Amino acid sequence: MGVTDTAAPALKLPAAPSALARLLPFLGLLAGALLLPFSGNDYWALIATRACIYWVLVSGLNLIVGYAGQLAIGYVAILALGAYTASVLAAGNVLPALPSFAALGCAGLVGAVFGVVVGLPALRLRTFYFAMTTLGFATIVTQIALAWQDVTGGGIGIPGPEMPAPLDTPWGYYLFCLGAAALCTWLTANIAGSRFGRALVAVRDAEVAAEACGVAKPRLLVQVFLLAGALAGIAGGLFATLQSYITPDAFTFDLSLLFFIAVLIGGRGSILGPLLGTILLTLLPEVAAPLAAWSTFLYAALLLVIVLAIPGGIAALLDFRSRRALPEGRAVQPRPEALATLLGHHREARGAIELRGVVLAFGAVRAIDGLDLDLRPGEVHGLIGPNGSGKTTTLNVISGYYRPQQGSLTLAGAPLPAGRPALRAPQGIARTFQTPRLVGEATVLQNVMVGATVEGRSTFLEALFQLPRQRREEREMEARARLALAAAGLAGLADVRADRLQHSELRFMEIARALMLRPAFLMLDEPAAGLATEEIKRLGALIRAIAAQGTGVLLVEHHADLIFDICDRVTVLNLGRELAAGTPAEIRTHKEVVSAYLGG
Repeated sequence: MGVTDTAAPALKLPAAPSALARLLPFLGLLAGALLLPFSGNDYWALIATRACIYWVLVSGLNLIVGYAGQLAIGYVAILALGAYTASVLAAGNVLPALPSFAALGCAGLVGAVFGVVVGLPALRLRTFYFAMTTLGFATIVTQIALAWQDVTGGGIGIPGPEMPAPLDTPWGYYLFCLGAAALCTWLTANIAGSRFGRALVAVRDAEVAAEACGVAKPRLLVQVFLLAGALAGIAGGLFATLQSYITPDAFTFDLSLLFFIAVLIGGRGSILGPLLGTILLTLLPEVAAPLAAWSTFLYAALLLVIVLAIPGGIAALLDFRSRRALPEGRAVQPRPEALATLLGHHREARGAIELRGVVLAFGAVRAIDGLDLDLRPGEVHGLIGPNGSGKTTTLNVISGYYRPQQGSLTLAGAPLPAGRPALRAPQGIARTFQTPRLVGEATVLQNVMVGATVEGRSTFLEALFQLPRQRREEREMEARARLALAAAGLAGLADVRADRLQHSELRFMEIARALMLRPAFLMLDEPAAGLATEEIKRLGALIRAIAAQGTGVLLVEHHADLIFDICDRVTVLNLGRELAAGTPAEIRTHKEVVSAYLGG
């Protein structure tokens, strides 16, 4: 049974752009770039070459800033390292002189190493602290270049590598740099469109949800820093050749701002936007040559205009499809029959999740106080209680976000490591959240595909070069995501940006994302909050159908009717302790539960 067999009737929405339609802007830019040599103007060859070299760096930086959301402002340091590495090795100041291309390759290797060195603080530091770290590193590189006169020439400088014929002419070198820029566009677009790119955006916008999907942030960022650093190092080597002679004065704060602002005005989560931003900022000083001394002010003013007038940058201006109105009166119509295909062949059945004597305190307050709980496969277990009774805290302990002070947590008798949320998805444990965690600028389909990130087997290099296993995995993930959306009743909204959905649709989208894992256990944190009566009934039917496929469901919910209608067992918490446990019928008549929670 395929996706189309189980999908709900599709809404009449604008069709998603085809691969050719997405390529057309890039092909148009490439065609214009290839026509430029016919102008015969060597000055424009210089400017166009500079734009190509800048884009080689910015294409990698875009993955860090635009996709991962890291404020790496001082990336001019990697450009400087690449320029000096290529120049020193080509000149033979340290080792026997290397050919230009070998020196360029070494510049890329040095850039990759220092890209990781610069990026490592991002694993612990946030926002402006990381930005200051990158700026500090740029200052250190400049000071070393000034002080190490025997190798770098100090303030006097050093000649850049000379390219062999026919690359030793302005237009020959331009075409070479254009080829490098086109290659970098393809490589970074491959990463952006892969599970690695989706994971980067998820870490940026919904880090907690990314962890729940098994995204290992440190490893992911290190791989991206390696790539971005290598591209920046290669850009430095190309820059040194273009300049002919490099000094520390060539690597200014203004240049660092140009790279960073090119990404911001281009727009997050886009390749085309930052590419256009790089071209624009390269041309701006030439068009406004009399204002060259005011370049920093111009950059700042341009950034301010973009932030205030077009927060999404150039990419948002070009996203005409997302500005079209969606149909009104949409209804979520889950198709539980799709679950047989989606979940029917998931991993082998596991034993129960067992909590024994779990204690978690925040200061003097015991959020969980000696809790025992069993979650069995194929069973819907309700967890209810007043606000502050420890329900969501219990989910967070099982999910690995909290580390209990006492007690044990096991799956099929084996300990579940506490405080390691990214290790839950590989164990077949998925969850949703009280407040939907979404990547608003991504489509519903892309949001849901994040749920299968942990199951990907293709490597970063395979994604970089779009090798066969990577392409096959992407096709399989997309087919499964569309099936999950059909099961959740959102098949017709697959290609809509997630931030355009109604609240109820976001609730079901999160369930679809969790189902992508084909989980052995699914934890739902108040999924019925904000839903209408009919939507709650459909949600209940979907949850029962999920459990019927062998998945254990732990349901935290304030809608008592839903709990009693669909749960096999119910645990009632009060002040972090178990107040009662049993079947719904037993809980309905439990005197203490009625008094403390149900009323009456």
